[in-house]
Amino acid sequence: MPSVSRFFGIVIYFYFKDHNPPHFHAKYAEYQAEILINGLSVDDGYLPPRVLGLVIEWAQMHQEELLENWKIAKEGGIFKQIAPLV
Repeated sequence: MPSVSRFFGIVIYFYFKDHNPPHFHAKYAEYQAEILINGLSVDDGYLPPRVLGLVIEWAQMHQEELLENWKIAKEGGIFKQIAPLV
């Protein structure tokens, strides 16, 4: 599960050949969640509200890059790194 971004203790990653709909994974401490790229909502899992807010803020700025990495994940290519939230 290669990570594509890290910020404030949050790790964003994709799984190769993952299931639809397009989503990414976010992990923070013992919490993790799948976030839908279209709509930016939690599909599965849980993140504390403040952390989820940071992840959504970041994802809004990088939606095109997230979709591009989703396509790469489906094809088994090399992920592109995405700038962290600063």
